[in-house]
Amino acid sequence: MKLSRGTRLLILGLLLVVADQIIKILVKTNMTIGEHFSVIGNWFQIYFIENEGMAFGMKFGGQTGKFLLSLFRLVLAGALIYWINDLLKKKGTPAGVVVGLTLITAGAVGNIIDCLFYGILFGESTYRTVAEFLPEAGGYAPFFFGKVVDMFYFPIIDTTFPEWMPLIGGNPFRFFAPVFNFADSCVTCGAIYLIFFQWRFFAKDERKPEKVK
Repeated sequence: MKLSRGTRLLILGLLLVVADQIIKILVKTNMTIGEHFSVIGNWFQIYFIENEGMAFGMKFGGQTGKFLLSLFRLVLAGALIYWINDLLKKKGTPAGVVVGLTLITAGAVGNIIDCLFYGILFGESTYRTVAEFLPEAGGYAPFFFGKVVDMFYFPIIDTTFPEWMPLIGGNPFRFFAPVFNFADSCVTCGAIYLIFFQWRFFAKDERKPEKVK
């Protein structure tokens, strides 16, 4: 049986979300905050941290900002799903466009799950203790206020400026310092793909044809 394009995209999106959650749960339930280990040399590490909801470990406006960010993500994910469904109904929509949008949507949904449910499903991760799943004492935060789990760290250049350099001598320098997760990767890859390879679709002239007099 041949699957429709919409069904294939749904399967792709679900697989990406499931992969994201498996990675996060494994890290959350087996590592303490700040714990890390090398995957490939020193430039690819698994480094467990949590953030308030923004990509690449950034923060935004405390609890109010976190609530607004989670709400924005929900609205954005809903809008993207609606947009993808609308594009699928139109003939001539390139497959790459809906795949790119699906990557972005899956990434948004992956981080939404953390924000909405991790606070009530897990105990708090600390620098000394590993989080417990469904702890008897309850989760570490109410619904909507969970933290996003990050773990991918690529310190491609990790060095220290020579002491003889004025002002910055002796200070550490990392070329790519953010720690991010699989969902962030989906959003970034989807956006970069659309910008570089599908820009013609979004830039095309969609003016209505002139009416015949």
